[in-house]
Amino acid sequence: MYYARFLFGYKFWTNQYTSAVGLGVFHSGVELYGTEFSYGGHPFEFSGIFEITPKDSDELGDHYKYKESIALGYTSFTKEEVDQAISHLGRDFKGSNYHLMNKNCNHFATEVSQLFSGKEIPTWVNRLAYMGTCVPFLEKCLPKEWLTPVALEETVTSHQSEKRSANGQVTPNPRPSTSTSIFSRKESQQELLRS
Repeated sequence: MYYARFLFGYKFWTNQYTSAVGLGVFHSGVELYGTEFSYGGHPFEFSGIFEITPKDSDELGDHYKYKESIALGYTSFTKEEVDQAISHLGRDFKGSNYHLMNKNCNHFATEVSQLFSGKEIPTWVNRLAYMGTCVPFLEKCLPKEWLTPVALEETVTSHQSEKRSANGQVTPNPRPSTSTSIFSRKESQQELLRS
């Protein structure tokens, strides 16, 4: 058995405001065989799982600070089995599936931890997202761009188009939505070529 089960908690800058009420915004990852695996969003239909050096908050960005590691137990999976399972999880944890409340890095860390050690991560790590799902009003208070990377991309594209129109520039056709099938994207591309 290989003891490589660690949850890495990173606190986000907002915690200076939310910790007073027992809540926090945390990013988490799980280390296996010297690699920390985590999940993040992007507007594309491929895996959002990524690898970083364990406990290296600099790789995550300026807003993150390393908080703590929590030993979660042992795994009997080999490194090759871990790599294969992580790759398989990427089918479900696509970047475009990311949602701040319903499918975030902490949901990923819980699933990885359960798979490899049979244990869940501590509930406090994802408490704020859980509360948001219990009180739908809270989610509706947040800008949609905060919730999913697809919504963020749509908003940015829309603002760029409006800006070009205001400047008298021709607005190119937007790139097909990532939610369309491969066939409809090909048809759209062919139609663009004909025009």
